[in-house]
Amino acid sequence: MSAVQPKVRPRTDRAAGWERTSRLVEPGLLTITVVALLAGALAWLLGDREFAAWCWVVGTVSAVVPAVWWVVVALRRGQAGVDLIAVLSLVGTLLVGEYLAGALIAVMLATGRALDAAAQRRAARDLTALLEHAPRSARRRAGDRLEVVPADEVAVGDLLVVGCGEVVPVDGRVEAAVAVLDESVLTGEALQVERQIGDPVRSGVVNAGAAFEVRAGATADESTYAGIVRLAQQAGAENAPVVRLADRYAAWFLPVALVIAGAAWLASGSPVRAVAVLVVATPCPLLLAAPVAVVSGLSRASRLGVVIRSGGALENLGRATTLVMDKTGTLTAGRPAIVEILTAPDRSAGEVLRLAASADQLSPHVLAKAIVDEARGRGLPLALPVDVEERPGRGVRASVDGHVVEVGKPARAVPGADWARTAVNRASLDGAAVAWVSVDDQVTGAILLRDPLRRHAPRTLRRLRSAGLTRMIMLTGDRAEPAQEIGSVLGLDDVLAEQSPADKVAAVRAEQQQAVTAMVGDGVNDAPALAAASVGVAMGARGASASSEAADVVLTTDRLDRLADAMEIARRSRRIAVQSAVAGMGLSLLAMVVAALGMLAPAAGALLQEGIDVAVILNALRALRGPETQAELPADTERMLRRFDGEHDELRDALGQVRDAADQLTTRRDGSALEALRRVHTFLTDRLLPHEHGEESRLYPALARSLGSAEATATMSRTHAEIDRLANRIGTHLALAETSGEVGADQRVDLLASLYGLHALLRLHFLQEEENYFVLADDATDA
Repeated sequence: MSAVQPKVRPRTDRAAGWERTSRLVEPGLLTITVVALLAGALAWLLGDREFAAWCWVVGTVSAVVPAVWWVVVALRRGQAGVDLIAVLSLVGTLLVGEYLAGALIAVMLATGRALDAAAQRRAARDLTALLEHAPRSARRRAGDRLEVVPADEVAVGDLLVVGCGEVVPVDGRVEAAVAVLDESVLTGEALQVERQIGDPVRSGVVNAGAAFEVRAGATADESTYAGIVRLAQQAGAENAPVVRLADRYAAWFLPVALVIAGAAWLASGSPVRAVAVLVVATPCPLLLAAPVAVVSGLSRASRLGVVIRSGGALENLGRATTLVMDKTGTLTAGRPAIVEILTAPDRSAGEVLRLAASADQLSPHVLAKAIVDEARGRGLPLALPVDVEERPGRGVRASVDGHVVEVGKPARAVPGADWARTAVNRASLDGAAVAWVSVDDQVTGAILLRDPLRRHAPRTLRRLRSAGLTRMIMLTGDRAEPAQEIGSVLGLDDVLAEQSPADKVAAVRAEQQQAVTAMVGDGVNDAPALAAASVGVAMGARGASASSEAADVVLTTDRLDRLADAMEIARRSRRIAVQSAVAGMGLSLLAMVVAALGMLAPAAGALLQEGIDVAVILNALRALRGPETQAELPADTERMLRRFDGEHDELRDALGQVRDAADQLTTRRDGSALEALRRVHTFLTDRLLPHEHGEESRLYPALARSLGSAEATATMSRTHAEIDRLANRIGTHLALAETSGEVGADQRVDLLASLYGLHALLRLHFLQEEENYFVLADDATDA
């Protein structure tokens, strides 16, 4: 019924049946060849040489038939891979009567194909999630009644009604009511937006507020969401198929083997000698070693919560030198979180948060959830709200503990008090949303929320740089200012903001012209770019989405650092595969020379090739193991990390009073500046410095033991010393001011520098500890 649905060709029963049949070929071939080889060996041991020969012939012929088909398919693509040498070897053994050698080669070929098939299997990129989200019907107003019609029957100019939680079916303009929309499916941004009457609205976005009307400006097939579906299909279809590592090496190994075999035949006049060369030239190191290393890498990655859907994807991930990343949900958490709480002078941040969270408990709004989660995380006792009124586009009004509490946009104008102006300015500078909190019609607090950077992001990007990535780019549908800020913090090579899905595809294509490119994203709007990249990586921990359908790699845990793990595993697996293939081919070349000189019979050559196979397979199995990337933390150290992390959460709100005291020094000349300085000094001596001293005396020594060196915490210890110095300096200024009863003019410049400097230093220090040390507790739990 959807207008976009016919654009995806449905899978027919015949096609599905063929796919099921093709999936049985590799394991079936392996079973037949192994049984034929063992049956022939048993018959030979029992003295029935003729039956043994027939068994080996059956095994050889059973491998020749599919191998010829694989060669034909490869040649039609303009490729001559490892399978061609295998076919020549199999046919040669049949022609000269070396049936045991043929049976051995058949087993090698079947084993390699089975391993390769296991590595290459992947979920169909049929864009199921995109289609499931696509609007299939619409409510069209016809006079005084509503009629439900298929989305593809909507015409330009129709007046449609979109209910709460419904998907906008076509592009158009808002009419009759303000629309509160969740546009994350298109932009990736978590915060809801408001569209006023007359504003444009795009198909695919979700109505997060009350019902509203939209005047259709396009048909469903010409609307935004249908375009994204087509874009993802085209991007996936245009990608060139992955050339297997084994086939790349076979491009030169094949002609070398044929030249040596031909030379041996011409020089000796014996076709048996040529067959012997082809037998030992059978590229089993390529057929077996590379797939074993790849499958081992896939297995190791899956144990860390990384699903790599094909061996080709793992190879491409191991070769990638450019990484393109979405912002929201990838580098950031994808959910708003409280960054600061500002209050009127007679209110505390904890009480404002408790009242706001109590009122918001029943609200489905994304900001309400963030406020409630923060309050519960701090252990605040929430009261049960009554008379709850959800006002779309305005917020929540409820009765809490006998007070009328409003959270969202205030009913009255925001007060002109200093603290309120500060809240507005900081929200503008930080790109944060503001939830105003009113109690009994008085605005008493402002909660600032924004999508925070993931704690693992800086460390993950450093690991990716060290793993070999030379270029990192961020693509986002967000505004340029917050995007550039994150790019600066992470040291990205380029930042492209306000990008549509088509823009992202174009950017990925441009990067792919320069280097093998990986793309990381998590939303429907990222699906086309993921399909277009050399290897697409989806943050899939929050459930199936179009990004997971279109991606080659899915991170099943909501941890960005797993991307670095996947990259390191891919590079190591590919390196081991190359080592095994090169070493095996070198030994095979040596054996070919020996066979060309007539010193190695075909059957003996097949057995020698088996020995080479065993050696390279054992080497390839090293990919199952890898270097440990996580520090082993004792349980008491992990508990300390979590305790100090919790103290950070409690101290973070109070850090604002250090800056507030400096602000008052610049604007006030009365006793309020001195009182603010007293509050700061009390906070420093009673709460902050004991926390810092506890870290220095207990946490850092424990971390040094776990990390293997005291140098791992040396720079942070120096920061502790600077915090102590500035706190003591502020205390000295306070003592001088207490003597005279005011902050002297000669103190102001140095005191301002100390206060502002301490505030900036503490914010940076908290972030450094959280990103470098506190994440280790998450690693230990996840491991």
